[in-house]
Amino acid sequence: MSIKPNTVVSLTYELHTTNEEGQQVFVEKTDKENPLVFLYGTGMMLPKFEEHLAGLKVGDSYGFELSAADGYGEIDPGAFADLPVDMFKEAGLPAVGDVIPLQDNQGNHFRAGVTAIHEDVVNVDLNHPMAGKDLIFAGEILAVREATQEELAHGHAHGADGHSGH
Repeated sequence: MSIKPNTVVSLTYELHTTNEEGQQVFVEKTDKENPLVFLYGTGMMLPKFEEHLAGLKVGDSYGFELSAADGYGEIDPGAFADLPVDMFKEAGLPAVGDVIPLQDNQGNHFRAGVTAIHEDVVNVDLNHPMAGKDLIFAGEILAVREATQEELAHGHAHGADGHSGH
């Protein structure tokens, strides 16, 4: 069976980006014991990531690069904020490089990277950590199966075998 909409895909991947010198930098990987399992074609994954996997079968290897625009987007210069130091009285001040959880007025949760700490404010970057970076993927397709009706109704995979997750 090949990868197409409404199939559950299990795969390994290794993800790299490139640094300013053009050298590949390792980000993360999955393996056969802990594969990435997802419902293909439902918008759970980056659209261009899925596009590159279309039609592949069990045992196929793949490798491709996504531009920043096709990944998590370019860095948005408007996605930086200054938070008052008073916000951190209870939890304590974070350190530069920390990723902190935040919540907006509508109750949406998101994360921000701390870029600087000053006397009155903490500067944070609200961009996705992978924004502005090209993504280089390589891996192997481990399994492809039809999604169950329950998975389709829920909009996500219930594990490689269709019975995990809930």
